[in-house]
Formats: sequence, structure tokens, C-alpha cells
Amino acid sequence: MTERMEYHKPALLAESLAQLAIKPNGVYVDVTFGGGGHSRGILEKLEKGRLFAFDKDEDAAVNRLDDSRFELIRSDFKFIEIELSKRGITQVDGILADLGISSHQIDDPQRGFSYRFDADLDLRMDNREDFSAADLLNTWEEFELMKVFRNYGEIDNARRLAKAIVRARIEKTISTTFELETAIADILPKEKARYLSKLYQALRIAVNDELRGLKTLLESGLRLLAPGGRFAVISYHSLEDRIVKNFFRFGNLEGNDDRDIFGNSLSHLKVITRHAIAPSDLEIKNNPRSRSAKLRAAEKR
Repeated sequence: MTERMEYHKPALLAESLAQLAIKPNGVYVDVTFGGGGHSRGILEKLEKGRLFAFDKDEDAAVNRLDDSRFELIRSDFKFIEIELSKRGITQVDGILADLGISSHQIDDPQRGFSYRFDADLDLRMDNREDFSAADLLNTWEEFELMKVFRNYGEIDNARRLAKAIVRARIEKTISTTFELETAIADILPKEKARYLSKLYQALRIAVNDELRGLKTLLESGLRLLAPGGRFAVISYHSLEDRIVKNFFRFGNLEGNDDRDIFGNSLSHLKVITRHAIAPSDLEIKNNPRSRSAKLRAAEKR
């Protein structure tokens, strides 16, 4: 594997770099390296600073940047504190996370991220993990499946969908993307693309435990940031965006608005983006997959 792979164009590149307010000699972390677009942008603004990048997908390694200030770490970003401490880093000046799935992952039939190809139901971000979408669909109880579809895909008929899958797998194990579509054919709407997109989103989030990983990243990132350090996150669906918005607002995952006796917020974060930043019409035209991107940023007090 030597050729550079085509990943998605970095969404909101200029906007996210601006929100990071990069210091030339600072230490920064790109926790979702992918094709390296955001990392390149950060490096261009650094002088003697350092940049660490995370990606648990082995395919991302072919995009590694040849720069002495840069290190790519093959690991889940939820381990950011552990991995950086191994390298003597206990404080950073900025963290960037682009939570979108890459074009490479979607367009590679072998990864099973898209209903457009007949492929194994995989959807693992990290192929070192054992648990795939096929394992989930064929082993989880009907009620558990319903919760996944309702909570992670916001699918209206989640109960009927779960019943259809359980009924189909009695006859035959559901192993491929096309087998899944056949199993639920009777409940698919005429315009099925949006429905299937929601289903695959739900499966991907569950298989990779994405929301728990995001919450761990937010808490770890807050501990790592130096005073004045910036945290910038690009999300692509309401589940992620809601978690990020509330964490940046309150400084905790519980949504507790802790204040002192004078009514001043006790949060260690100050919101920089009053409203989420969305891509321009021109960016959406040039990069349609950026259309649902939302950027939020906060600064450590």
C-alpha cells in the first residue's frame, strides 16, 4: 500500500484553522488525520511547533506527512492522553476533530460503509477490532436493535425495522449490504436513499462506539489544553453536534450549569463560536459531502 488514497476534501479548512488561532511554536493535535488536509493546513502555520495526528484506520498511513514536526499515531482518539503522555506531552495549544467519515471509506466497497455496493457488512473504522455490523445485526436482540436505529439513526419505524431484521436472519444470516436491503425490502420507502443513509449511520455509530469515543475525547481534550488553548470540532449530524455544543457551553457532559455565588460560570471553557459555522455555498458546490458540516470552537479559560 504505497499510493496516496483519495480521502474527502477537508471541510471548513480555513474556518477551522482560524478558530484554532495557531501559535507558530505551539503544540497541536489533529485527532482525525484521514487524508491529512487539516494537518497540512496546521503545519503551514507552524514554525518550530509540533503536530500530532491520530487515525485508527490503517489506510490513513499512506497519507503520512514527511515533516520532522509531525507524527502520525495509529490509535483511537479516545486514547489521546495516554498516547501523548508516552511522548512526553502533557499540554497542548489546540485540538482539531473532523468527525466525518472519509470519501475513501465510503467509496471502498470492501469496507461496507455504503449501501451502493454489494459488500460484507463491515463498517469498522479500525480493522483490528473483531466486531462488525454483521455481528451486530445477527446477534443483538430485537429491542437492542430498535434502540440503535432509533437513537443513532433517528429512524421513525425503528421497531418495524428491527422486527424485519430479526425475522429475516432466522432464515439466513445477513452478511452483506445487499442481503440487508433484501431483508428490509418490505418496509423501505419508495425514496430509499435517505432511509438507508440513516440506517448505515446508526450501524456505524454502534459498531465503532462513536458517541462514547467523542465524549471521552472532549473530557480528555479539556484536561490537555493549556490555558488559552482552542478546541475545534466539525460534526455532521445532530447527535454529535448536540454533545459538542453542550460540552463547550457547560464544560461537562452532564449539562450542569455550575456557577459561583455571584452567578459566574465555573466552566473551564469559553465558547468562541456563538453559532455553529457552516460551509459556504461555494464550498458545498465544490465539496458536496461538506454540506452537513458544523464547526464549533471553544477556548480554555
